[in-house]
Amino acid sequence: MNKENNKVKEPLFHIAKRPAIAWQKAWGIRGASILIAFLFSGIVIMMLTKQNPLDVYATMFSGNLRSETKIWQLLQETALLLCVSLAVTPAFKMRFWNIGAEGQVLIGGLATAACMILLGGKISNGLLIVVMIIASIVGGAVWAIIPAIFKAKFNTNETLFTLMMNYVAIQLVSYFAMVWEKTKGAGTVGEIQYGWLPRIGNNDYILNVIVVLLLTVALYIYLTKFKHGYELTVVGESENTARYIGINVNKVIIRTMLLSGALCGVAGLLLVGGKDHTINSSIAGGRGFTAIMVSWLAKFNPLYMILTALLLAFMQKGAGEISTVYGIDKAVSDIITGIILFFIIGSEFFINYEIKFIKRHKEVE
Repeated sequence: MNKENNKVKEPLFHIAKRPAIAWQKAWGIRGASILIAFLFSGIVIMMLTKQNPLDVYATMFSGNLRSETKIWQLLQETALLLCVSLAVTPAFKMRFWNIGAEGQVLIGGLATAACMILLGGKISNGLLIVVMIIASIVGGAVWAIIPAIFKAKFNTNETLFTLMMNYVAIQLVSYFAMVWEKTKGAGTVGEIQYGWLPRIGNNDYILNVIVVLLLTVALYIYLTKFKHGYELTVVGESENTARYIGINVNKVIIRTMLLSGALCGVAGLLLVGGKDHTINSSIAGGRGFTAIMVSWLAKFNPLYMILTALLLAFMQKGAGEISTVYGIDKAVSDIITGIILFFIIGSEFFINYEIKFIKRHKEVE
């Protein structure tokens, strides 16, 4: 065998798990990734739109911050996205891949709209709101517990199951929107006159923000201080270990998904009763999928999720403003948002792993 075949080719580098780093360094890496993302996006903006990137970025900021109303709208969008993110977090922390938050929000909103339409004007508004709260929570919880039961009893694939439940929810909402439509053939319910959630200080947005902030604190305490939070974490780490120490895994799965669905139901309540005052199949607005990114970026920490939800809501609203002001296709603004998110997600790789270059040794005869 000749000498060529005996040569061992060493790789140029290898990837190793990085030991835990200080939070200051981690956020430094994230900050650097955002700056690089904006620089790269600037190049793309010049290529696609011939616009000055600084003007485009200024438009993004002004679209979110130029008035008190715009700021409150941003905070409300952040709160609604955060609410759905809170909902998926317990399930994801348990390693139950709940991709069905979109459908659970829709069912919660459908239950809310049903109460508003069928009971509005027949009972007092205060009692109607109480019924709406109960109905939305129960609706979202029921939609979440179905795949949970199948997972617990028959070990079905929860990703596919919850994803398919989204499509069923969309069709249900579409059907009832046609049943309740005010103008035949319009396919839309229109503004519902009863059951609006109360305003605080003549502000249309602050109630949603307060409710979600309270839910954020409550979920953080639940996950970090209560036995149930500990149990779902153990189940997520290892079901065998959980069974060995006496945890009823099936019970934890069902209980956690009940909580997840209930929080999605609350999001549906806030959307229908507190924001849009109507129901349609697109009312969730993709939040069920965006929430997954919010939860992952925050490492399933409800308090950090406030920042990640704010970031994503800011970019989504800013992208819409860019599209409107410059008269460009929304796809271009979505590309900019996607690039920034790509760099932010990529920064997590460098926080958790490091690239080690290997010094090549001279071949010894």
